[in-house]
Amino acid sequence: MKIRFILGSATSLLAIAGPAFAQARQDRQAQTQPATVQLDTITVEGQAETATGPVNGYVPQRTGTGSKTNTPITAIPQAVSVIGRRELEDRNVQKVDEALRYTAGVTAQPFGPDPDTDWVFIRGFQATQTGMYLDGLSNYAFGFGGFQIDPFMLERVEVLKGPASVLYGGGNPGGIVNMISKRPNGRNFGLVETGINNFGNAYTNIDIGVSDKQGIWSTRLTGRISGGDQYTDVAKDFRGFILPQITYKPNGATSFTAYGYYSALDQIHVGGGFLPYVGTVVNAPFGRIPRKAFLGEPDIDSQKRVQTMLGWEFKHEFDNGWTFSQNARYGHMRGSQLGPYGYGYSGPDAPFGNGFQPLAPDYQLYRIGFQERTQVNTFLLDNRLERSFRTGPVEHSLLLGADYKYFNIDQTQASGGATPISVTNPVYGAPQGMPSVYLNQELDHHQFGLYLQDQLRFGDGWLVTLNGRYDYTKKKSVSAPGLLFSPSYSKNEAAFSGRAGLAYEFANGVTPYVSAATFFNPVFDAVPNLTGGPATPFQPEKGHQYEAGVKYKPGFMDALITASVFRLVKQNVVTPSPTALNPFASTQLGEVTSTGFELEAKANLDENWKVLASFTAFDLKTTKDTRAAYIGKTPFIVPEVTASGWLDYTVTEGPLRGLGLGAGLRYVGKSWADNENTLKVPAVTLVDAAIRYKIDDWSFAVNVTNLLDKVYVKSCQGYSGCGYGDARTVTVSASYKW
Repeated sequence: MKIRFILGSATSLLAIAGPAFAQARQDRQAQTQPATVQLDTITVEGQAETATGPVNGYVPQRTGTGSKTNTPITAIPQAVSVIGRRELEDRNVQKVDEALRYTAGVTAQPFGPDPDTDWVFIRGFQATQTGMYLDGLSNYAFGFGGFQIDPFMLERVEVLKGPASVLYGGGNPGGIVNMISKRPNGRNFGLVETGINNFGNAYTNIDIGVSDKQGIWSTRLTGRISGGDQYTDVAKDFRGFILPQITYKPNGATSFTAYGYYSALDQIHVGGGFLPYVGTVVNAPFGRIPRKAFLGEPDIDSQKRVQTMLGWEFKHEFDNGWTFSQNARYGHMRGSQLGPYGYGYSGPDAPFGNGFQPLAPDYQLYRIGFQERTQVNTFLLDNRLERSFRTGPVEHSLLLGADYKYFNIDQTQASGGATPISVTNPVYGAPQGMPSVYLNQELDHHQFGLYLQDQLRFGDGWLVTLNGRYDYTKKKSVSAPGLLFSPSYSKNEAAFSGRAGLAYEFANGVTPYVSAATFFNPVFDAVPNLTGGPATPFQPEKGHQYEAGVKYKPGFMDALITASVFRLVKQNVVTPSPTALNPFASTQLGEVTSTGFELEAKANLDENWKVLASFTAFDLKTTKDTRAAYIGKTPFIVPEVTASGWLDYTVTEGPLRGLGLGAGLRYVGKSWADNENTLKVPAVTLVDAAIRYKIDDWSFAVNVTNLLDKVYVKSCQGYSGCGYGDARTVTVSASYKW
């Protein structure tokens, strides 16, 4: 998409909204009973929903992700998407990135279904490493040291689009995904659910709450166990989690929730990834590599991961109007992986590019042996003070905060020693050589931040949001000597971040807004000194975003529509800068610009019908780079255009009462397989469907993703890094509630 198209869309958007603004002014002038107008504005609906509680149907009212306070979504000067529990259940979502398939501005599962990682790109930038949050606290990932969360333990999945450094510190420019946990709710309830898909992968879920009659003590136990075969040959997994919680509320002013979390994963990796462009996107002489092909080594392939978390949430309202809140969490993860993976064809007749001819007759795939061991410890603490007050005609909602992040990873990685394998007739069991260690590192990262936010209301509709933040970070890497890819270094850094937003809330539910924000993102790498001196750490990535949009919450229907345009610039991007002494040297001369248009709509049309729709168009460009061939080109992986829609109908009367039907369309536009933009990954349209039946306390469902079982490549990260998209998956489930 070209910039002029996006800006033209913005102009059209304003042209459409203009008459509505004018009509709103006329309506206000015609009103003669201010008290009645105040009642008609009805904030009771918003008060019924909290920023962390259940969403009514598909339409959210409030969020805490964009402000760290319980704020109406229309008052946040950036685009925010919220996927509530009902939407997750209607689509029977099994992974967090799967939940985001219908979200504007988000590229979910770009490498296909990857059971051990939630891959997410927001506004063109990868958010898996620095953009995943659980209950407002970072789930930072580095290397293979990340925490994966099961969506069954979540009440909401929220996406704040654009820079979030003003609230959360260092992070990627595209935005964050904030996963909101289920919490004890003061009720006695229970749920048991079981299901199985067409590959033989089954699960059982439990969710039980027990509370006393006075509402002082409330507990909740949530858990899941699952396992079985995956859609590719050989691949299988066994996993589960348990989340016990307890809440203490001695009065209406104080609450304290403590929780523990334990999860484990043991799997043989899913195939379908790290495959050549020729043989997946386009035909090779033998045709296409089968989507279900497993090209690793079943006897040695394995991945194991154990995660443990302990945390609390505390809140107290003082008599003087101030409210103090604190979130804290300790996390520990240990994991390991072993097994070869593909990286292009093997043999002298297999150069990278369009015109190669791999060796016949068995067409060998070159494989890289890989082994890793990782251990992570984290501690996160966020303290907040809030108060609302007036200064003359201006209403203030003030937030003062201080947070601390600690992340430690001890990791070893090794590669090499693998044998090639035939893509047309794979034979397993060939002896594999020993991989060589290239990374042996212990990395510490400390980040301390002070932040301030003031949301000002005045003039019967104006809303100004002002944010400022100062961060101090310290990073230190200690590595084994003589390893080029794991230099030792230490660096202290400081950064300011800011956001300013302006909005006007019209009486008819239309809220246009504009905002500007800056961000920073620490880079955990350094240029090694080949003469024996200390390595040179990289500077943080920095940049800014300008955004304008309209949020519309009509009074005649329970709906929320958000349209936005933005320009986002990421600077200090690390790019190759090889020298005679160091062919792997890098420098920070890169810049990537993302300009785009997003439209998202959600509506509970009535008690029967629910609908959601989204559209995204990017103009993603590399604007500075050491490689001239990349400048002016679009980075690989992210499609330039995506669109989706889901329609859900539930029968509420008559003999078919309790029957529910859902259907969705997902359009994933073309993307580039290489940063030089010579090879395309074609667009694809996918169909999803669901049928449900509820009778008394029992529910039954059949959910199908990729109903037509289209064989397609989701994306490529180079000529030899293509991944197939999800195969048709049919899941049959049953649940009982009490």
